[in-house]
Amino acid sequence: MSKSLPPLTWFRAFEAAARHLSFTLAADELGFTQSAISQHVRALEDRLGCQLFVRANRSLQLTDAGRLLVPDVTAAMGLLTQAVRRFIPDGDRAKLTIATSASIAHFVIAPHMAAFTARHPDIALQLITTIWPDDFAASTADIEIRFGAPGVVGAGASLLEPSYLHIVAAPEVAGALPAPVRLTDLRALPLIQAVGLSTGWTALSRRQKLSDTLEADLYVDTHGMAVDLAIAGAGVALTHCQITRNAIQRGELCEIALPHVPAEEGYYVALKATALPEQQQQFIDWFLDVTKPSPVLGG
Repeated sequence: MSKSLPPLTWFRAFEAAARHLSFTLAADELGFTQSAISQHVRALEDRLGCQLFVRANRSLQLTDAGRLLVPDVTAAMGLLTQAVRRFIPDGDRAKLTIATSASIAHFVIAPHMAAFTARHPDIALQLITTIWPDDFAASTADIEIRFGAPGVVGAGASLLEPSYLHIVAAPEVAGALPAPVRLTDLRALPLIQAVGLSTGWTALSRRQKLSDTLEADLYVDTHGMAVDLAIAGAGVALTHCQITRNAIQRGELCEIALPHVPAEEGYYVALKATALPEQQQQFIDWFLDVTKPSPVLGG
């Protein structure tokens, strides 16, 4: 017997025939002819080297070998069905695929997701999270929300505004700083920064012409991780305003009263060719509404 697996069609024919105990009903279910079902089952029997059914004029019964095979084949068909359903929208619901920075997914989309699903119950979403711009190369998303410099994020991407860096800390850390606070007051605290920023703590201190430049103590790969560390009281973070918005509104973070820093890298939204243009626009309208400038972060 060949070591290769028999064709899936043979197993489908066997499983349906075993369930109905009828080649005719199995054919009706699968859209084959009765003769085709019989041939597929016969081919499977020949490959396995055993008889699976006892055929009579008006009846079909499983043999001992057939009964032995049924549970495993039924389980395998169930797993395949479950795997395929993950990629097929439920009923008539459209499924919109969003490829997004992990930080945007966690700190911007997730806190407002309940409002979106309540407003658009007919749209199913698939969220694919990424970290680096080249991660998007393999995606086939309807919408991409990328982080990077204009020359890196690709053509057709629009900057998500507001877009600036600011310094944040947990309330207990911020409350221990003097007022008014100066950049030099932060020297005694761990400084947190996301890698890949053109403007970090060192560039910021040089811009303000400090004699002793500041250097980051904790480097992380996302703005979201910088925010998580700041919330945990691990230090002060220089990070993007779009990622801190909800944490500030919930009182988990405080913005340090220092000037905002123009962001050379930002979050960009790119609309891709899609079969769901109406749903794509509905998501974009909602997303731009939850990311629009907030009085809490004004300045």
